[in-house]
Amino acid sequence: METQKPQAQQSAAAVAKKAESNVKGVKNAFLVICACFIVAVLLFTFWFGHESHFNEDGHPQDLWGTIYKGGFIVPILQTLFLTVIVLSVERWIALSSAKGKGNITKFVAGVKKCLQNKDIAGAMNLCKTQKGSVASVVSSALVAYQEMDNNTELTKEQKIANVQKAVEEATALEMPALQQNLPIVATLTTLGTLVGLLGTVIGMIKSFQALAASGAPDSTELSTGISEALINTAFGIATGAFAVISYNFYTNKIDNLTYAIDEIGYSIVQTFAASH
Repeated sequence: METQKPQAQQSAAAVAKKAESNVKGVKNAFLVICACFIVAVLLFTFWFGHESHFNEDGHPQDLWGTIYKGGFIVPILQTLFLTVIVLSVERWIALSSAKGKGNITKFVAGVKKCLQNKDIAGAMNLCKTQKGSVASVVSSALVAYQEMDNNTELTKEQKIANVQKAVEEATALEMPALQQNLPIVATLTTLGTLVGLLGTVIGMIKSFQALAASGAPDSTELSTGISEALINTAFGIATGAFAVISYNFYTNKIDNLTYAIDEIGYSIVQTFAASH
């Protein structure tokens, strides 16, 4: 009993030390949005609005000048679009680290094989090699497996419940980090389209104001209003479409990781129940 106490204390210390997920990513998306807004304003002011993109009468000569004619809504839409791109890249890096170094399917199969052979040490080595969220959950479950295996005081049902609890706690620790920033991307799917629609309406209002002017319609004002409407429509659609694709893509990747975690967690619990 005296030799078991230091081991239990070391195990508790290890669990306490691992109080955060292995998934690395941007914790504060607000800073990303602010940075994207600054970049968008600089682009709008110094590039799209540069005099080289306009003729002497102020009419745009190329696409960049046409975008500038989209009005003040353009920097807002660019901010949303850049935010989607940055958060998508951030999620790619984060989920790649969550996946680990090897193939998830092969890793799960390898751990199952080790469990069938009652080779807990081999399964632990696979976790150290694989790394990532799935390996982290499996490693926590295997630690609980070994502790319950050496425990002589609890009943079989209590041991199984403790192993199951270890799997659930490790999974609950990893899931928020996997889904981090995705709600913002999901929000941008609708927000981008709505802001683009707002810009479209503002542009059409200006166009109708030009048509309603007394005498001959001002062609410059009319073209400016139409440009503002179409440019904002294009940016809004592009932002919403890219956000939808990004959200669905990463949601599917998270579902695959979750399925792997559930599968291997169930196997560990069932193996323990069958061997005790």
